[in-house]
Amino acid sequence: MSEPPVFLDTNYVVRYVTDAPPEMAAQAARVIDSDEPLILSEFILLEVAHVLGSVYKFSRQSVVDVLIGLVQRRNIILPVLSKPRAMAALEMCRSSKRYSLTDAFLWAQVLESGAGGSVYTFDRRFPSTGITLLGTEEPV
Repeated sequence: MSEPPVFLDTNYVVRYVTDAPPEMAAQAARVIDSDEPLILSEFILLEVAHVLGSVYKFSRQSVVDVLIGLVQRRNIILPVLSKPRAMAALEMCRSSKRYSLTDAFLWAQVLESGAGGSVYTFDRRFPSTGITLLGTEEPV
């Protein structure tokens, strides 16, 4: 029988990244730096990005670098997106404020769901490579 999945919460990831407070950061590092398979939800990635940017004042590029570093870890498992798709979404946001991380992750999820995916959005700046945007035309 396999072990039940173990998920990471935002506070563990933020302590790991910020190295503060030291006791919590050390505990988080023991877990995250281990070989134990850990599930890191895409929702948690988005919340980590928000906390690092708004509370800790990380630059957008630094936030993306941190998240890519986490996604690339061998023991980290994403429940929905493939790692290459998640990294493509993150890279899309590295230097451009055109796309939000949330939009980029939704774009990636649509692509991950199969060919021909579509999104209803009023946002004409929504990432559209490989997908169809619906609802962006002017109302009649």
